[in-house]
Amino acid sequence: MKPAYLQVKEFIQQHISSGEWRPGDPVPSEATLMQQFEISRMTVNRALRELNSEGMVKRVQGLGSFVAELHRISSSLHLRDIQEEVVERGHVHSARVLLSQAEKASAEVAQSLGLRAGARVFHTVIVHLENGVPIQYEDRHVNPAVSPGYLETNFVKTTPTAHLLKEAPLTEAHYSIEACLPTPDQARYLDVAPHEACLAMARRTVSGKHVASVVRLVYPGSRYSFAGKFQA
Repeated sequence: MKPAYLQVKEFIQQHISSGEWRPGDPVPSEATLMQQFEISRMTVNRALRELNSEGMVKRVQGLGSFVAELHRISSSLHLRDIQEEVVERGHVHSARVLLSQAEKASAEVAQSLGLRAGARVFHTVIVHLENGVPIQYEDRHVNPAVSPGYLETNFVKTTPTAHLLKEAPLTEAHYSIEACLPTPDQARYLDVAPHEACLAMARRTVSGKHVASVVRLVYPGSRYSFAGKFQA
């Protein structure tokens, strides 16, 4: 059985992901959640703290918790399409598709996509290169509801980002950027040393009432820096 705090987190996340609770809407009070789940205030507080740190809710002292104001972005997010970035620099983009398959979602992936554990999802892993040099390791899970033909795409020619922007226009996105060390597979395919610092972007995108995809993008720190523009 899942820990009580995780049950509360998933309850709130599902209402946000489904679009039932919109940015600025109040989240049920601690007292309400305590009564509903028959748990302690400390347990409810842990769930809300984690959701606050993950950017899904905003806690306001004396007022309670509210659904966070998500980044509302237009199709100008295509500036983050690695293929277009490379072409804009006058260089040649290429891609190596390491994985492209349908699979059962793990509990973590299902939670991020707002699906039940074991639900069918699409999973792709692609390495993007600039003039033959690896610059991005992309590990993405996609909700089939937003793009049933996702796996039929030729990802050597069309990036997942470009495909999804066309098939499932974005309405909201959460993202975070952090420094990290590569996993053994990432180090191998990015052609970097295991101890080389990398940059990682975790991004969760929403299209209408569905979470469209969750993706982790890893870049060699010595070869890449983030730049772009988000437009309301």
